[in-house]
Amino acid sequence: MTSPVKIVPTTTDDLPFIYNLFDLSIEYQEQKGFPVWRGYDKSSLLNDAHHGNQYKIIVDNEIAMAFSVCYSDTVIWREMENGTSVYLHRIVVNPIFKGQKLFGKVLRWTTDHARAKGLSSIRMDTWDNNPTLIDYYLSFGFRLIGHFVTPDTPELPAHNRKLPIVLMEKKI
Repeated sequence: MTSPVKIVPTTTDDLPFIYNLFDLSIEYQEQKGFPVWRGYDKSSLLNDAHHGNQYKIIVDNEIAMAFSVCYSDTVIWREMENGTSVYLHRIVVNPIFKGQKLFGKVLRWTTDHARAKGLSSIRMDTWDNNPTLIDYYLSFGFRLIGHFVTPDTPELPAHNRKLPIVLMEKKI
């Protein structure tokens, strides 16, 4: 990829396009036989954008990827939550840009972001029954922390409830 890449906060004007990316991602996952989001919570995406916690990668004036960050995740990380991590959530890629390892750019940005906030690790979770995706994240230096089934609680978006996941962390 030789085009310049920018990572900037999303705006609410970006949300229709980002919703479409989630729809396309679900379709892709179904076609490939991967675990599939059971829909997605638009209000979580709106909340992320409204509070400046959702970002987009821009390549050639197009949204190539979107992701959200947060700084506490007690529902999923429980007693392991210690206030020293940034959490990556709701990562979705534009199909036009699949295979370009844009996650590496997200990781570099997130590492710089975490350091600027005095945080010492990046955490994320993903389906525990998708070894391809787990291996992908491991190839970026994440380590597997454990397995967990998310609770059925309104504190989580509906599509993240009762979901078997793996917890992953990268120290920075």
